[in-house]
Amino acid sequence: MRRGRAPEAMAAAARALRGSGRPALRVGWGWGWGGRRRLWAPSGGSAAAAAASFPAGSSSGWGALSPFDRRLKRKQKNWAAAQAEPAKCDYLREEVGGRIADRVFDITRTFPLALDLGSGRGYIARHLTKKNTVQSEIPTVSVVADEECLPFKEDTFDLVVSSLSLHWVNDLPRAFREVHQVLKPDGVFIGAMFGGDTLYELRCSLQLAELEREGGFSPHVSPFTAVSDLGHLLSRAGFNTLTVDTDEIQVNYPGLFEVMEDLQGMGESNCSWNRKPLLHRETMLAAAAIYQEMYGNSDGSVPATFQIYYMIGWKFHESQARPAQRGSATVSFGDLAKIDGLLSRGKK
Repeated sequence: MRRGRAPEAMAAAARALRGSGRPALRVGWGWGWGGRRRLWAPSGGSAAAAAASFPAGSSSGWGALSPFDRRLKRKQKNWAAAQAEPAKCDYLREEVGGRIADRVFDITRTFPLALDLGSGRGYIARHLTKKNTVQSEIPTVSVVADEECLPFKEDTFDLVVSSLSLHWVNDLPRAFREVHQVLKPDGVFIGAMFGGDTLYELRCSLQLAELEREGGFSPHVSPFTAVSDLGHLLSRAGFNTLTVDTDEIQVNYPGLFEVMEDLQGMGESNCSWNRKPLLHRETMLAAAAIYQEMYGNSDGSVPATFQIYYMIGWKFHESQARPAQRGSATVSFGDLAKIDGLLSRGKK
């Protein structure tokens, strides 16, 4: 597409496309967390070679049940960590880590032993330790492990937290079951992951540009879990007293190329097996023009939306409150209509 106004047909297509639509481990005693970089599958060559290197039924292989190339993701993460200033792209993880820490402080109890799943550089821990009154250094242990096969005994941790790492897990139900297993009874899991509307502006712009320039498009933004499925997955894993809520963080950039540069610096580039290996220069320029025209701000910048799902789930314990048995209610909802009259009589 040549630079200029996007046709109305493309705008309509973008609205339709919007609707269509993984890290490190830390163990800490007290409020502390240690840190690790996520274990991905070992590097290799083609997808065929990758499939041959995994046993049957493995969640790390490629195919319908394993949408992500975990070896490529490991390379992306290692590349991002090796940059001269890796922390300059941590602003999103810092923000979400702070919000996870706020949810931890909302629970009026202490957690003697905690696990930070996908800790990175300790984005959650630094917010917890800033508010912690303990002066001494918190002891931590760093462990390299796979979220889908945690190397810990059952009923080990009082708290498990995870921030922006589980969206790269191939077998999310299994990862939730692993978290549930290592939690102690009455332990709590607090996590955050990217939602389905994340980077919809980038997705739509790339798809429209490819349609116009190449006559078809490939996925350039990794698939995300739907919020309607998240509660079911947590429930199936054994969690109860669930809380799932969504939030959006919008970041403004000078243009499309700066968005993609920061995503690469975060280690969040696409690693789907069905990704397209390269984008033509003309397609990229067209996508940048579409992005600016359709979503650009009045000051010339462009927004990038990150949708975040926050989840809280508890492991069952006898001391937890339980719902009353069906049919045990002594007051009908129909009596609520009479409550105003009853209150006025009481005042008289």
